Amino acid sequence: MGSGKRRWRISLHWSPSAIKKQPPKEFTCPLSGSLMADPVIVSSGQTFERNCIQTCKSIGFKPVLSDGSKPDFTTIIPNLALKSTILNWCNTHLTDQPKPIDSISAQKLIRALMASQKQQSEEKKLIHPRSELTLSSRLSSSSDESMAVATSGSTTPLPLATRPSCYSYSSSSDVETLNPSSAEEVDIVGRLKSSHVFEQEEAVISLRKITRSREDTRGHLCTPRLLSAVRSLIASRYATLQVNAVAALVNLSLENENKVKIVRSGIVLPLIDVLKGGFPEAQEHAAGAIFSLSLDDQNKTAIGVLGALPPLLHALRSDSERARHDSALALYHLSLVQSNRSKLVKLGSVQTLLGMLKSGHMTGWVLLVLCNLAVCVEGRTAMLDGGAVECLVGMLGRDELGSESTRESCVAALYGLSHGGLRFKGLAKEAGAEDVLRKVEEVGTERASEKARRVLEVMRGREEEEELDWEELLNSS
Repeated sequence: MGSGKRRWRISLHWSPSAIKKQPPKEFTCPLSGSLMADPVIVSSGQTFERNCIQTCKSIGFKPVLSDGSKPDFTTIIPNLALKSTILNWCNTHLTDQPKPIDSISAQKLIRALMASQKQQSEEKKLIHPRSELTLSSRLSSSSDESMAVATSGSTTPLPLATRPSCYSYSSSSDVETLNPSSAEEVDIVGRLKSSHVFEQEEAVISLRKITRSREDTRGHLCTPRLLSAVRSLIASRYATLQVNAVAALVNLSLENENKVKIVRSGIVLPLIDVLKGGFPEAQEHAAGAIFSLSLDDQNKTAIGVLGALPPLLHALRSDSERARHDSALALYHLSLVQSNRSKLVKLGSVQTLLGMLKSGHMTGWVLLVLCNLAVCVEGRTAMLDGGAVECLVGMLGRDELGSESTRESCVAALYGLSHGGLRFKGLAKEAGAEDVLRKVEEVGTERASEKARRVLEVMRGREEEEELDWEELLNSS
């Protein structure tokens, strides 16, 4: 006789597709809010869905983004790297791949956004009818006082400048609602836009000093309005204006939260122009600015697309050590992205970099860039064609590398090339790589020894493969 108790069996089934992970913000279009199927980069550095941009251009609408910036749609370039990354993300997270927005849906979406921003602008004018008058009066009343501060070299902040972060506006009006914490920004922008060059010079010099000595100002001064004023001065043919404008931009870019804002403000193209043919000191600062902006992963592809790679390569031959140094660091960080690696190979960078290695010019920095290029197939092929194996092995054998870190980079570059198949093995054997790498494995640092061991394993593995009697193996049972 049973106990009278019933046993219940409960089975729980969990499927990874049951929980859908939200896509990263950079995968969604700032206008549609949807995952992008056909992303394109515009002149100001942002990425959007193609049909959204084409609709904006066709109806003459210039949207204002959530950070207050207005994108420039002059140039549209396919963002193939991001498209590939989005598709990989969808496959990894078992999410349906996005479909392009059709032109009719895009037009409805953009017109709705246009109406919304127009309404917000009208509401703002009703709430703050005297904002334009307030703005002009503050600029005129603070001009003399601010000029005195700049002339005396003082960096004492204005009493009302206390807010440590950027503010943004969501309407299409160029006039922001004033509050006590924006007084310093309003004052500086007003003087930067002055019709008198000497007032502009005093303002930009003051901005450079403030952003260098007072780190807390870098956040709240980095507004779309100030960046627009600085952008116009970067293109100036007055040396004082151009040099100090680019230097001030470098200071602003040191704040991590500002890096993406600066690129999206459309300021990279003027920086590239300065790097190509600006005043010598301004070129130094431009290289530093691009290096600083390239540290943010969201900026790497955009900077490459906008054309920064050729002038950075050219700057490696600059007479200025500072320009050479910052250009090399910028190239290293930009070449962490596959799309930029491909561009650098097509630009003939491998021959340039190998030539610098052979001449002993900036060896450490050049090796870092070559390590990144050796990761991709086209870079590896170009390096094997250009005699990189012989060059790198020769440097290791002659012990021409000044530091352990440089030696590690040299071995790492060889390790990247070791994925080049039988061709690498033949070139390495001809260059006497085995003896050199064995020595590094014995006396090198832990990292260098590990890389050398892996390269030797690749070479020996292929030798064992060649020594097999394939005919006998196939005929055996």
